[in-house]
Amino acid sequence: MAEYVRKPDWLKIRLGGNDRFARTKSIVESHCLHTICTSGKCPNMGECWSRGTATFMIGGDICTRSCRFCNTKTGTPLPLNPEEPHNVAESIRLMQLKHAVITSVDRDDLPDMGANHWAATIREVRKQNPQTTMEVLIPDFRGRLDLVDPVIEAAPDIISHNMETVRRITPQIRSAAKYDVSLAVLKHVALKGITAKTGIMVGLGETEDEVYELMDDVINVNVSILTIGQYLQPSRWNIPVEAYISPDRFEAYRLKALEKGIKMVESAPLVRSSYHAERHI
Repeated sequence: MAEYVRKPDWLKIRLGGNDRFARTKSIVESHCLHTICTSGKCPNMGECWSRGTATFMIGGDICTRSCRFCNTKTGTPLPLNPEEPHNVAESIRLMQLKHAVITSVDRDDLPDMGANHWAATIREVRKQNPQTTMEVLIPDFRGRLDLVDPVIEAAPDIISHNMETVRRITPQIRSAAKYDVSLAVLKHVALKGITAKTGIMVGLGETEDEVYELMDDVINVNVSILTIGQYLQPSRWNIPVEAYISPDRFEAYRLKALEKGIKMVESAPLVRSSYHAERHI
C-alpha cells in the first residue's frame, strides 16, 4: 500500500452549520446516541445533518472488531443500553424523519451478537414512527443466518450489509468478516423478500475487473442497491489510500452496474452507504 497519495481537488467537503444542523446535533447528544456520522468521520455529515438526517449507530460506540479502514473505537464494549431502542425512536420522531437509517457496531461479545437488540430497536421505531421508512445496515453476525432472521422479521424496508471491498483485498482490511459470508447474508435477506443493499469503497488497490467481478457476485445473490465511494483514510492508524478514483471512473462504474442489472446505484467520490438513502425506497 502507498504511504501517501495527495488528495485531488474534487474531494472537497462542505461543512454544515445551519439551524437544522444544530438541532440534529442537539437531539442526538441529548438522547445519548451514537452516530456513524461522527464515529466514522463521514465526509457528508454537514450536508446530511443540515437536512435533518443522521445514521444512528446502536449497540454502543465500541466495536469488537478492528477493521483497518474503520475509525470506530475497538475493544470491549459496555453492556447494551435497554433504553436505546426508545431513545432512537424518539429522536427520529423529534427530527420528523421521513426515512431513517440505523447501523451498529459488531457485538461478537454477546450470545446473540446483538440481534434481539436490533429487532427491538426496529420495532420501537415502527411503533413511534409508523409513517417513517427505514433502512438498517447490519453486521454479518459471524454468518449466523438464524441471527439475521430476527432483523428480517422486524420488517425494515431495506436491509443493507456492506461488502466493503473486492474479494482479494477483503482479508487485508476486514478483521473478521469474510467475502463469501457477506454474500451469504445478502442472499438470505433477498430470499426472505426484503430489499438487499450493499456498499463498497474503492481506492484500496483494487482493479476495475475486480470491481466488475464484485458486481456480478452481488447481482447473483439478488442485491438491488449498490453504493460505491472513495476510501478516505480516517486517521494515520488506518490503512492508507492507494489511489484516488476520478469522478469519470465512478460514473463508468455506475453505468456498468446498471447495465449488469443492479436497480439503484450511487457512485461518486463522497458517496457512503447511507448517502441519499431516502432515494432508495
